[in-house]
Amino acid sequence: MSTPYIPTLDLGSYIDGTEHDRKKFSDELGRAFNDSGFVTITNHGLSQELIDKLYQNIQGVFRLPADQKAKYEKPELAGQRGYTSPGKETAKGAKTADLKEFWQIGQTVVDGDPIKYEYPDNEYLEEIPGFNEVTNEVYQKLESNGKHLLRAIATYLGLPIDYFDQHVHNGNSILRGIHYFPIENPEALPDDAVRAGAHEDINLITLLIGASADGLEVLTRSNEWLPIKAHHSDIVVNVGDMLQRLTNNKLRSTTHRVVNPPRELMKTSRFSVPFFLHPRSDMDLTSLDSCVDEAHPKQYTDMTAGEYLDERLREIGLKK
Repeated sequence: MSTPYIPTLDLGSYIDGTEHDRKKFSDELGRAFNDSGFVTITNHGLSQELIDKLYQNIQGVFRLPADQKAKYEKPELAGQRGYTSPGKETAKGAKTADLKEFWQIGQTVVDGDPIKYEYPDNEYLEEIPGFNEVTNEVYQKLESNGKHLLRAIATYLGLPIDYFDQHVHNGNSILRGIHYFPIENPEALPDDAVRAGAHEDINLITLLIGASADGLEVLTRSNEWLPIKAHHSDIVVNVGDMLQRLTNNKLRSTTHRVVNPPRELMKTSRFSVPFFLHPRSDMDLTSLDSCVDEAHPKQYTDMTAGEYLDERLREIGLKK
């Protein structure tokens, strides 16, 4: 078994570095996405204080009584805003829903862009002072980080450095706070019930801020599950399906899962906060000409990001 290439990259060296620094960052990012499928990012501009505040607020949401959480659940929004209760999301191809509940925050358009009218308003959580301000600040910082990472990816792909800029300005990105709740009676669960079944993310790239416990596993290119240890201060970045489609599998979406804890920890919670960086719905995901040739024939039908998102939300049970 070859050891997967899992670099820890300094995002500051890309944002503030020389042309040589940026090229080195871009090359290492591309190499990692072709090997293990993910990287760890440091120097990302989120202070430990802000990360701690975020997790305190996210944990507070799920401590609320069920009836208080339920008033923020809007099934007509397909889980894209506010609260989504347990039993609603199922990994593509799985028969049993994931053992989790979550809260989602979407884009806030403030520059008069008419795309504002495509997006539902965020649910304003009243019960936890500061929740909305903290999650909005984290959203903005992760969106900014994501734009820099996409610029590095564009360079790696031989595209203009600003290729993704217009597509992700006021994009349909989501910050998701997830609670993998305690498993009180494991004997009563179906054999295939897990915290998150093996899946790939829908979006361009995902930025995950640490986690409160272990459990995340990534399927490496050698087809082995690799546990990812929880480091509360780092950001883990992986490729999503939209980028895979655009690059005709040159950059492959990373399959990952969250396994159930060992029996002695089953009655404990796990929290995590991924940021799913989505483009605007009209982005064309047709595979790039530079990624299609005789040795790599085109693998995907042409569609927009909005069409693909709609298809996937139906596949995972969030949209009827």
